[in-house]
Amino acid sequence: MRLSRRCFLAACMLLPAACATRRGTDGQEATVFDPKYLAKSDIDRVVDLSRELVMAALKRIADKLYRRNPREWKKTRHAGREAALTALLHYREHAPASLAGQTEGEAALQAFDPGYADDRVAALMYGLLTMTDAAYEHKDEFFVLDSLDAQKFYNCARNMEIAIWKLAAAQDAAGKPLIYSNEIDGGRQNLSFEREFGGVIMLLDYIANILADRNGRAITRVTHSLAASIFLPVGILK
Repeated sequence: MRLSRRCFLAACMLLPAACATRRGTDGQEATVFDPKYLAKSDIDRVVDLSRELVMAALKRIADKLYRRNPREWKKTRHAGREAALTALLHYREHAPASLAGQTEGEAALQAFDPGYADDRVAALMYGLLTMTDAAYEHKDEFFVLDSLDAQKFYNCARNMEIAIWKLAAAQDAAGKPLIYSNEIDGGRQNLSFEREFGGVIMLLDYIANILADRNGRAITRVTHSLAASIFLPVGILK
């Protein structure tokens, strides 16, 4: 009897979190029961929010890169920058033709190959978007029984650092950036790209540490020179 009472009280405490506000056909708001929230832990909600924030930041980065590098989207069949961005954000449905069959790291590296003739922004962001999606196990929402790997988030965060370095360092034969990002305007540096990437790195590391603590598994940390870096595996980790 005592155990049943405790279970009942626990269920009552969870009920408010399992309710959501819906607007009816008459325009009036009402609170309705949504049972899926009973299957969510606090960590699941944090992971949900982190994914939303990370993907929104990557979308802003892609848009900024296309604004700074209009020559890249003009290499595509798309009529304008917004159309190219929309196509890129449908990365789950299709890859850019020149990147089909490549892993996320291989795709991202193409952006910094001087001989690559196609859209460099699409190559880089397709790689970063797909590796981030892989870290989140290609899911948009998370529940108690979902399994996530802290190592994937850690590797993904390091890949963002590698992307920042390569954006700043990769140049063509004439010494010009392969992809323009941060700039000096009137003697002042515009570091908006680094700020956006910094936020993504912080969130990915935060989730990696939460998961490592919850799962009781240590993260394998890597130390290597950015100058010789390739992107770390994410989607192919087991």
